Amino acid sequence: MRERDLSRALRLCAYLLRYPDDGMRANLPALRDALAQELALPRGRAAELDRLAASMLSSDGFAVESAYIELFDRSRSTSLHLFEHVHGESRDRGPAMVGLNETYAEAGLHLAPDEMPDYLPAVLEYASTQPPAAAKAFLGELAHLLNALFNALERRQSPYAAVLGALLELAGEKAKPVAVPVDEPIDVAWEEPPVFGGCSSKGQTKPGTVQPINLVRAAPRAGVSA
Repeated sequence: MRERDLSRALRLCAYLLRYPDDGMRANLPALRDALAQELALPRGRAAELDRLAASMLSSDGFAVESAYIELFDRSRSTSLHLFEHVHGESRDRGPAMVGLNETYAEAGLHLAPDEMPDYLPAVLEYASTQPPAAAKAFLGELAHLLNALFNALERRQSPYAAVLGALLELAGEKAKPVAVPVDEPIDVAWEEPPVFGGCSSKGQTKPGTVQPINLVRAAPRAGVSA
């Protein structure tokens, strides 16, 4: 595979996964022209990506943006932030972000202030700057995450699944069926519990019932007799 073919294919996939605002959609006609000439992607995959681009162009812009947010920002299993799938909200996520940023900096790449390094389009932009063998190996290391995303999107019957399928094939991999856990939306998972809602696991009972109170005698302060 020629270097420019793989690089261009990765950039096309990265662009299709970006937030579809007015500026992004304005460039879709040029992207479709590039897809028609793409050599790195199997023709079937290129046709699927073209249909995705065409759908975004022919649909109401607000509806396209709302669907993107609902799909990628409100569910953990379809999140485009890769470390969400690896580290969740653990403390390991911070150092991983720093390490990935350093990798980008070494390649002469710098993210926009509001962009996270584990955002898949940014990851693909980095891969597109690497020699073909290195880019393919890098994608191979991500294959299990790309496959999980592919399955999650397939389960939702989302046309975006075609992009993940294309990435797997660029990595020399094939999509494999895996169990996708049913997850609650991210905004529900992060919702604060009711302040006085009661929680039996924390020693409380439901509102309206007697709450047990445990009194503990304080230890005497130094120099003060009990």
